[in-house]
Amino acid sequence: MKIISTLYNLMWGDLVTIPLPGESSIGLSLLVMVLVPVGIFFTIKTRFILLRKFPHILQIVKEQKNETQKNSISGVQALIVSTATRVGMGNLVGVVAAISAGGAGAVFWMWLSALIGSSTAFIEATLAQMYKEKDPLYKGYRGGPAYYIHAYMTQRKERRYSLIAVLFAISGLVCWCGISQVISNSVTTSMENAFHIPPIYTTIALVLISAIIVLKKNATVKVLDIVVPIMAGGYLLITLFIIGKNIGMLPDVFGRIFAEAFGFRQIVAGGFGAVLMNGVKRGLFSNEAGSGSAPCAAAAADVSHPAKAGLLQAFGVFIDTIVICSCSAMIMLLVPQTKVKGLVGMEFLQKAMEHHLGGFGVIFITLTLVLFSFSTFIGVLYYARSNVAYLFGDNWTSQTLYKIVALAMLFVGGLATYTFVWDLGDVGVGLMTIFNMIVLLPMSKQAINMLKDYERKV
Repeated sequence: MKIISTLYNLMWGDLVTIPLPGESSIGLSLLVMVLVPVGIFFTIKTRFILLRKFPHILQIVKEQKNETQKNSISGVQALIVSTATRVGMGNLVGVVAAISAGGAGAVFWMWLSALIGSSTAFIEATLAQMYKEKDPLYKGYRGGPAYYIHAYMTQRKERRYSLIAVLFAISGLVCWCGISQVISNSVTTSMENAFHIPPIYTTIALVLISAIIVLKKNATVKVLDIVVPIMAGGYLLITLFIIGKNIGMLPDVFGRIFAEAFGFRQIVAGGFGAVLMNGVKRGLFSNEAGSGSAPCAAAAADVSHPAKAGLLQAFGVFIDTIVICSCSAMIMLLVPQTKVKGLVGMEFLQKAMEHHLGGFGVIFITLTLVLFSFSTFIGVLYYARSNVAYLFGDNWTSQTLYKIVALAMLFVGGLATYTFVWDLGDVGVGLMTIFNMIVLLPMSKQAINMLKDYERKV
């Protein structure tokens, strides 16, 4: 318990504090100190890839899956799987927390972090494609950080395992089990608050539906193909409707975002550090760029060039942070501040939706949370396939056993809150990021060369 607490504080707590004018300060966690500089470096080396290649990325998204890919998943399907896991509780309650603590200005820094994160996502997804392997169990391909870490660490002497790759794989499996508890607890709590449904009924239904999908050989991608566009598209359409209803307030909202992002008042009041860091942290940890999760999906894609998978995952960061997180921000910022004063978390968001859409708004945001959370669970178990295979080899016993453990955690989390397990999940994703970053920087030249090769050919 003490080790987990120490690791949690080391990675997520303020390791370094930088004083600012007006008695303000910026607290930097270890993960922020790793992800931000590396992300800036990748952004420069890829020459702002998200902005520069955005029209071309949209062309890739519209490409049809070829017949030769029938036993694998397409690049767009890999994007859908990674979007399912990126888009979750953080896009709803996480954005609420960022704005509550950092004000409207946090949204600007959240947007900026997406630009940085998209470059990191490109590098890790491209490497995952370069080092993917044939998957004898599920057919198609598999891979991810465990595989490109292994390749880098064993280039002088071939071994069955690499220590850092093993540690990454274990961290991922621990993280995703922790996430399972968080997901079910969030779903049961929101369903109880909105519809007064006892947690046991919601939990049983959630576990049964999830079990039917994840224990079936190739049902995950087919389900997410349907669920993700519906949930993301529905949330975007409702947000556009709310913006349309309040179009006159929009200039004031954007004025607040930019004024509070750089505002003199925030600096004098000592709040600039909170504005900056809450936006940056929310952006980085919502889109998961650098954590090594999304490359597990990117590796499974059957695409004509590795850089294509990288470009699609960079677009995934855009969808998560610029689109979905911004939807949540607009829903909240278009509410008179007096109506939501003192509210935090899901209560804040539900009150905002009630203001915009009445009782339907509360129902909609609750069901949205359920869909976001459910798709995250299905998605992370898809990621787990490659880590389980790396650690235990190609066999159905280990694959099925991990799924059963994750379903058990999903059941337990729906009925009780164990903060230890939640912290374990946060430590897991933190360790994944650290182990991934150890090789991502030295291997990045390969991904950048692959981008140059792709640009020459296209």
